[in-house]
Amino acid sequence: MKLIIQIPCYNEADTLEMVLNDLPKTLEGIDEIEYLIINDGSKDATVEVAEKWGVHHIVNFNQNKGLARGFMAGLDGCLRNGADIIVNTDADNQYCADDIQHLIQPILDGEADMVIGARSIDEIEHFSFLKKKLQHFGSWAVRKASNTNVPDAPSGFRAMTKDAAMHINVINDYTYTLETIVQAGRDKIAVRSVPVHTNPDIRPSRLFHSVWSYVKKSIVIILRAYMMYQPLKCFTYLSCIPLFCGVGIGIRFLYLIVIGQGYGHIQSLILACTLIIVGFLTFMIGLISDLIAANRRILSDTQYHIRRMEYNAAEGSKTKKNESELDWEPYVIKENKAFSKESDKKHKIYNMC
Repeated sequence: MKLIIQIPCYNEADTLEMVLNDLPKTLEGIDEIEYLIINDGSKDATVEVAEKWGVHHIVNFNQNKGLARGFMAGLDGCLRNGADIIVNTDADNQYCADDIQHLIQPILDGEADMVIGARSIDEIEHFSFLKKKLQHFGSWAVRKASNTNVPDAPSGFRAMTKDAAMHINVINDYTYTLETIVQAGRDKIAVRSVPVHTNPDIRPSRLFHSVWSYVKKSIVIILRAYMMYQPLKCFTYLSCIPLFCGVGIGIRFLYLIVIGQGYGHIQSLILACTLIIVGFLTFMIGLISDLIAANRRILSDTQYHIRRMEYNAAEGSKTKKNESELDWEPYVIKENKAFSKESDKKHKIYNMC
């Protein structure tokens, strides 16, 4: 059983070594542990710190592409290097590395395919009262959209199996935390949560500049994910608003006609017809979106099987491939020579456009 711990990094030279030093070297039920960082276009010495420490793999972007893109690139790098379980943690030392054993235990026990580390939000001192309440509200919204029971949806401390990672797709460019839970819940991936501890805050979050900016983007992500995976239900709810309003106004107009006062309210009839038409068209959009969602599920299943064949082939022929055979990849994966099983093995660089 091979575990790879991935860490998305953007200008984390000051904190990365601290995080790496805390990572476990052995875990119960795990035969091999490797470490991978995603360098998301850092301008400081993040890569140098990682190489000096001895990180096994480095996924490198030449420019900053955001947390969501980095997360997906990290999953790809882990799967290409034969990970059976992938753990994602942050480079700001927010999460306690000692909890990784608890995080992967439901996977080892066969109870889950994805495990989310749940922080004690109300006990985190550097979170303001407003932020705590918004975190709770956001997690509630994700639970409703995903049909899961995740108490801390924005948590980036999570573990997943190889199979679950191959099912994951992140569409937005902002963050992976919310969308992946909605997708996992709607795709019937077994999701569990375990309580985890946090370390004292050492720097402000770089994910958002203000609470309201984060709230606005999170709402868009949740609604977009819900519309992707439950389009018929979503558009049916939306269509009910103009339909009920139109029917109500129409009934009022008929009542006025019956009592002989309707001829001065033709505008009510026009408004009622307009609202009913809008509601009907909204419902039809939901039907079309549901058909598109069905096609998306077919494409997602096809993508999963392609990924499975690709990663199995990559793992089986890992020692036979050279740089020219892998020049299509959009980022760079370096394999640290210090951790190579062959003493004369060179750094592997997978160049992507």
